[in-house]
Parts: sequence; structure tokens; C-alpha cells
Amino acid sequence: MPQGLGVVLEEWKCLDKEYQQLQETHRMYLQKLDEISKLQNNCSSSISSQRKRLKEVSHLVEKCSKGASEEDAKTLDEINEKIKMRPNAFSEMEAFLPKKNGLYLSLVLGHVNVTLLSKQSKFAYKDEYEKFKLYHTVLLMLFSFICYFFVSYRFLDAILNFLLVWYYCTLTIRESILITNGSRIKGWWVFHHYVSAFLSGVMLTWPDGNPYKIFRNQFLAYSLYQSLVQCLQCYYQSGCLYRLRALGERHNMDLTVEGFQSWMWKGLTFLLPFLFFGHFWQLFNSLSLFRMAQLSDCKEWQVLMCALCFLILFMGNFFTTVAVVRHKVKSRNQKPKRKAKSVNMTDMDAETSTHTKPAVDEEEPLFSNLDLFLFSLIVGLVIYWFMSRKKPEQIPEFKKLDTPAPTTRETSFIEKMKKTGKNIIVFYGSQTGTGEEFSNRLSKDAQRYGMKGMAADPEEYEMGELARLSEIKNSLAIFCMATYGEGDPTDNAQDFYDWLQENDDEDLSGLNYTVFALGNKTYEHYNAMGKYVDKRLKELGAKRIFDLGLGDDDGNLEEDFVSWREQFWPAVCEHFGVEALGDDSSIRQYELKEHTDLNMNKVYTGEIGRLKSFEVQKPPFDSKNPFLAPVAVNRRLNKGGNRHLMHLELDITGSKIRYESGDHVAVFPTNDSALVNKLGQILGVDLDVVISLNNLDEESNKKHPFPCPTTYRTALTHYLDITHPPRTNVLYELAQYASDPKDQENMRKMASSSPEGKALYQSWVLGASRNILAILEDMPSLKPPVDHLCELLPRLQARYYSIASSSKVHPNSIHICAVVVEYETVTGRINKGVATNWLKNKLVTDNGHKSTVPMYIRKSQFRLPFKTTNPVIMIGPGTGIAPFMGFIQERGWLKQQGKEVGETVMFFGCRHKNEDYIYQEELEEAEKNGVLTQLNVAFSRDQEQKVYVQHLLKKNKEHIWKLIHSDNAHIYVCGDAKNMAKDVQTALHEIGEELGGMTRTQATDYIKKLMTKGRYSQDVWS
Repeated sequence: MPQGLGVVLEEWKCLDKEYQQLQETHRMYLQKLDEISKLQNNCSSSISSQRKRLKEVSHLVEKCSKGASEEDAKTLDEINEKIKMRPNAFSEMEAFLPKKNGLYLSLVLGHVNVTLLSKQSKFAYKDEYEKFKLYHTVLLMLFSFICYFFVSYRFLDAILNFLLVWYYCTLTIRESILITNGSRIKGWWVFHHYVSAFLSGVMLTWPDGNPYKIFRNQFLAYSLYQSLVQCLQCYYQSGCLYRLRALGERHNMDLTVEGFQSWMWKGLTFLLPFLFFGHFWQLFNSLSLFRMAQLSDCKEWQVLMCALCFLILFMGNFFTTVAVVRHKVKSRNQKPKRKAKSVNMTDMDAETSTHTKPAVDEEEPLFSNLDLFLFSLIVGLVIYWFMSRKKPEQIPEFKKLDTPAPTTRETSFIEKMKKTGKNIIVFYGSQTGTGEEFSNRLSKDAQRYGMKGMAADPEEYEMGELARLSEIKNSLAIFCMATYGEGDPTDNAQDFYDWLQENDDEDLSGLNYTVFALGNKTYEHYNAMGKYVDKRLKELGAKRIFDLGLGDDDGNLEEDFVSWREQFWPAVCEHFGVEALGDDSSIRQYELKEHTDLNMNKVYTGEIGRLKSFEVQKPPFDSKNPFLAPVAVNRRLNKGGNRHLMHLELDITGSKIRYESGDHVAVFPTNDSALVNKLGQILGVDLDVVISLNNLDEESNKKHPFPCPTTYRTALTHYLDITHPPRTNVLYELAQYASDPKDQENMRKMASSSPEGKALYQSWVLGASRNILAILEDMPSLKPPVDHLCELLPRLQARYYSIASSSKVHPNSIHICAVVVEYETVTGRINKGVATNWLKNKLVTDNGHKSTVPMYIRKSQFRLPFKTTNPVIMIGPGTGIAPFMGFIQERGWLKQQGKEVGETVMFFGCRHKNEDYIYQEELEEAEKNGVLTQLNVAFSRDQEQKVYVQHLLKKNKEHIWKLIHSDNAHIYVCGDAKNMAKDVQTALHEIGEELGGMTRTQATDYIKKLMTKGRYSQDVWS
């Protein structure tokens, strides 16, 4: 036999012998396990039997006690005392016997046995439970701190709330296991974790919006404070647990009881102020949310539900804490003082078994040095936080005006129409105010046809009531829907759009409707929103009573609307069998009220929403509450030429405003004071008279055409558009105030739909770029009342600019790149762009004061690719370079962070290299540093034949096609929509045909697919 084989056989014999022993050991283990199981069942049965018999014996003892002798009574008392001690002994025994799970554990875990059968395993589980609470409390505290002070993203808030839900749900399960293993946690200390889990779940589902933003910081601060207090509780409880375990003072599972039932007295006295402050913070949160729920624009159910949860938490925590304190004080006062005595180890009971020296009547100090240090540190941090907060300017005289009493708003347009006797409702989706203006005109037109109409913002009403419109006789819904961005609904029509998409089973068979769409043919998705509403309403069974109207802002939107309206009303009359009243008189919507003795602190001075909001700034900042951003930089970009291209930097430090590269900044400009003064002189009015224009329809949600009370000067400066050529309805309404019959005739002709009228309006108003001031100057007989003029003029809208910076590099400033608009009209007047000239004059300091710009951020879909390795191709001539400056800064920042960044190719264009090559130094520096892998600049007028960005694209066609077709590049176009954007698309179609072997149709479809996938993005304007 080989020697190696002998070794193998010997090793196998050894292994086989050990295996036989293992089998025998396992057999004995199973036998013992079976014996233990039987013993457990016997013990459980015996305990049950003992309990039953003890009850019977107890009744017998009670009967025998009556009339028993003194000696018998003494014996019966001894038996009675022992009977009373037995339940505790049974509880001690049952702590080590298997028990059935309670209802909650059965639902969560089924019938899995969770009983721990040794003291070591029970203590180990308790320790693990306490560590779990401590570690996750620290994690939640850090997360709350980051969300409160550094970031403001909804998805991070959602992660925090999800962690809270998971944390509290896990606590409820772990506590149920502890209770099963003998812990006497009970009552509120169990229930309040269920309430907290529910509250966190409600916060998780709360949609992003103004109510959420208002309460967000308050909730985060509360979460941060609660986490801090829980860390302090863990610190004191761990000390108590250690001491109690060393002394063996309590029941083996009482050490985890919530509510400090087994805590040291000094720990309780130290924590009480923090605990009560947290309880009252819960009450404050509840009251804040109840007040918020009463606001008219607060529609979320989460507000009221969170308010109820916080109220329940306050009541439970407060009254339970008070009860525990009362019990502790009572126990402390009743505890007899122990005299000094010698104690032998054999005489000690379980409570003092580890004492090795006499107990002395020694009074411990209430606070240790560490307690005092921690308390001082926390108080110091709280004081620092309050002192370092930005203090609002004190305005005691009109503090009440900042928070006007909320008014309840009717959200049922059906009930409002029934109440006011109206049968036509005109919904508008409007981003710049034109859609709202058209809807107001249509609602006023209804009166001329014996009907009554109302304009309505779909955001303010429950659009699910459209099916009920048939309850009103001869009812009609008109939709004036503008398209915004890449075929998207306007902000105020977003909810209506979502409702149309989600409700496939809605029956609108009783609804009569028509749609007028507002759009611009230069955009890819021309009138997409209006077309979708028209198609979707028909799919849901509604009846279209007149053809879809398509308004083109690239042509003549006013003419398109007037032509559609002229045919629309006769069709309505025919459908409902009514006749026009023939009343062409002016219909006023607002009445004038002059104020002579009003406190000027109650007068609007240019605020968009809340009175005095420019004096006391309160986040969150949005379209109704803009932030006054100081101008930090205002410099000219171009080196020469007649134009003025400028770069502005707005300081947003301390505003908590967050933005991303590609977003837009909206600014609220004001009209030139010289134009306002001229209007006042021509009309012969005192511009400083305080007035209010009040809606004659008291049921209307829109009480005033602009914030009132205010002065004519403020209205014409801040609220009304006086530089845009007036629409035909304004000319029609003002015609009655012309004393010259010829002027009156011409104004009415321009407002008509006749070919001569349209031609006259096109040449005399639009072609000559006449604004209202120019019309009044050129028609001396026209003297309209200033209040009627203010009623008719459209609102001055915010202007949007692509942000020319990255928040990664410039977190506290927003950069704007713009060209000042200024041109001469055919009448010889110089017309100036409202916003750009206003921004041009915003010097960093003006008479010793910092210039400020009211602004807010509008989010955009114009975003860098999620994968940094994707190449990007940026095409932006002129000021179209703005968002790409932010993109370049961000790609540079990513490279500095050590991340791999794909190719970054820039196509820029301007007229002359020596005049308007803006950001030249920054672009060349980026190319030098490798941030820009390729910089292509077209100087269109530096040579005889003009060269544009599309020509450079075709010049680099092989590289461009490789990036697009093979490397998954993202294409970005910013600038002129009418010519440049179309020419760029055409160039890419030609590249696809030449290098991709496609037909023109295939190349067009290829680019459209890139748009659908989000790889071709446009930020264009006409």
C-alpha cells in the first residue's frame, strides 16, 4: 500500500469517528430540546393551573377570615401575603418561557417565536435596541442639519421623511419584541411611536408647493431639536442602565422603559426643560398648520392631518411627562431616610446585593460638572442661533398689514355661476398675461349677446366639476390656452393638464366647449397645449360648438384672435338660439374709488403680492413674493459697436434661493419715469392720488386689476404695460373718448375685423410701434379717464433670462447676460426695452444705496446630462451663450472634483471679433484648461460672406456626427427661434443625410427622436 494512501485512510477514520460523535451529540441535543419543549409546556400549564387555583384559594381565605380566631386569622393573613407575591414570581418564570405574539407582531412577523430564553440574550437585545436608537438618532440629526442649512431639494426632504417612517416603524416592532420578553413598556410610550410614524408618512406624501415650503424649515428645525434631545436622553439613560445593572435594582426588562421611569432623578431634572420645550414646539407646529389650513390657497389634506398629529403628540407627551414628574416627586418625598448601618452580604436582598459598605444618608448634588457644561453649551448654541438670525426690520405701525386675515375662496365654479346667474366660463392658461387678457375680453363679450360670462383661473377651481356644467342652461366653457416651453402647459394650467391626462373614465357628454390656442409658429410644438385640450375634451365626450382657434404670436396674434372671435359669437348665438343685443357700448369691469385720508402705510408702492413685502423679506421667494437681490456687478461686455451687451451679477446671499445651470431668473422691471410723467401731463391728472379699482362683480376672485390701494404713479410705473402697442379692444374702448369724429372712426375701424381695419391697425399701430403714449400724442382729441385706461392696459410682466452661471461655482450669485433693446420707429421716436434699459441703469450703488432687483427662479428642463462622461454640443450665438457659461463653469468644477468629463464643444457666433466677442477671455481660458475641448466662433460680418454657427457645424460635420451618433452626445441650442434654431436643425438634417446615409425624412425623424429622448434641448425665443 502506498504511503500516501495510508495517511488518507487514517485521516478518514479520524473524521468518521468525529462524525459519529457529532451525530450522537446532535441526537442528544434534539432529545434535550424535546425535553425542554415539554418542560416549557408543563411550566406554562402549571402556571396557568396555579393562577386558577390561587384565585379559588383567595376566595376561600376571604370567606374563612370572617369569624376566625386570632391565631387562625394570623395564619390566613400569612397565606394571603404569599398569594399576593405569587403573580410576580409567575411573571419572573414566564419571562423565560415562550409566549404567543401579540396582535401587532402577529400581523408583522406571523407566528415566529421572538421570546429570548436567557438573561444574557435579553440584555444583549436591550443593548442592541439602545444602540440602534442612538445611531439612527445621530444620523437623522445630521440629515436634518444638512437639509436645513445647506440644501433645499424636495427629494432629499423625501429621503429624510422616509428614514423617519422606517425608524419609527422599526421602533414599534422592536418595542413589541421587548414587551413580549417581559418589558413593561406600555400606554403612551408605545402609542406615540405609531403617531410619529404616521406623521412622517404624511410629510413624505405632502406635495411640493407654497404650503410645504412655508412649513418646511419649521419642521426641519423641530426634527433637528428632537434628535438633539433624544441624544441627551440616550446619554442619561445609558448611565442609568449601567448603574441599575450594577446594582440589580429593577426587573430585568424594565431598563428600557420610555419616559425615564427608571432614570436617575438628576437626569430627569436636567432634561425637563428640553422635554417641555419640545412638547410646546409640537403645539406651536399644530397651531401653525391649523392657521395654514384656513388659507384660501391651501388645498392639501396633509396640512390638517399634520396639525392633528402634532396636537395628539403634544397632548400625549405633555400630560404623560407631567404625570411621571408628579409620580417621581411623590416617590422622592415619601422615601424614608435610611440610617447608617452595617450590612452583611448574606442579609442583602436583590436590591442591595452588590453593596460592600454601609449606606449613608448622603445628599448627592443635583447637577454634576458634566451636566453644567452640557447645559451651558446648549444654551449658548441656542442664544447664538437666535442672535445670528437675520432680524426683520421693525415696522410696528403696520405689522398687522403683513398678515391680512385670510378669506375663504370659492373653489366650485358651478356654485359661483349659479349664484351669480352666469352661463359662460372662460378658463385661461397664461404665462405672460395674454391668455388671461383674451379670456377677460370674451367674458365681457358675453353681455353683448344676452349672456353672462366669467373669466377663471383653472388653478383656483376644482376642474372635476366640468361634468356638472350641464346643470346650467345654455352653458359653455371656453378655454384660452397658451403653450409654454417645449409644448408644456403654463404654470397655472399644469393641474388641469394632469387632470385631463389621469381621468380616462370621466364623462363630459353634457359639456359644450371651444378652445382658442395661443402659440408661436417658430417653436417646435406650436400650440401643443391648446390642441391637446381640444382633442382630449372631445375624447371624453364633450361637444365642440366651434372650431379650434390657433393664434400665432410670430405673425399677428391679435388679428388671429379678433378674426376667430368675430366668427365664434355668431356660431354661439346659432347654437343656443339667441340674438345679439346690438349694444356696442363700453362695459366697465371696475369702479374707481379715490382715497383722501388713507394711512400711507396701507398703500401699495410696487409690491407684487404681500403689502410691505419689499421691506420685510420672507422666504420662500416666487412669482408672488420676489426677492430683492442687490446688484453686485454691472459691466459692459462688448468692446465696441452701437449696441450695449451687459453682464449683471445679483447677490442672493441669505435668501435660501437655489438654482441649477440652465434655469431662468425672472425679474420685475419698472417703466421709465419720464414716460409715466408724460402720460400724467397729457391726461392732466395728479399721479399721486391714492386710488382703488374695485371689481363690480363682488363674487369674482379677482378683486382688483393690480394691487390696491395704490397711486396712479405706482400703477403706471410698476403694474401696467405702457410700452407695448395696445390691442384692438383697448382702441375700441377708448374710441368713445375721442372728441374728433375722424379719430373715433379710425380707432373703431382698427378694432374691427374688416380688411381695411386690420391693415390700418397693422401699419399705424404695430408697424409704427406706437405705444399708448404715442397714440395719445398723435391723437390730441383722445382724452380718456386715467382710471379706465388703467383698467384696460395689460399687466407689466416679469422678464425671464437664462442664468449665465453655475450654482456649483457661484452659490450666492446669479449672473445675467443681456443686450439692451433700443430702436428708432418710423415716426422718429426712440423706443427702449423696458427691462434691459432698467437693468442697464441698475448701478452697484445709487446715491449711496445698493441697487436691488426683484427676482425669483423659474425651473427649466434645460439641463446638463446626468452622466458627466456624455459629450455636450452647445450652440449659442450672441446672448444665447448665457446658459452655456453656466454649463462650462459646471463642467470645469466637475473636472476639479476629479470626475471624468466628456467632450465639451462650443459653437458661438457674433458680428465682429473686436466688438462683440463677449466672454472671450473666459472661453479661451476654458479651452486652454481643457474644459472646452473645442471652441468654434463664427464672426458673421468680419468678411465679405456672412458666416454663422450653422456653417461651422457643417464644417465640423464628421466630428459632430461621431459625437451624436456614436458617443451619445447631448445637443443644446439657445438663442433666436425664428432663424438660428431652424437653420441649426437644417444643418443637422443635412449632416444626417450626408454621413448617416438617411433621407431628409429619416434625418428629420432622427433629430425628433433625439428631442424625445432629451438629447436635443432648446432654450429659444422669438
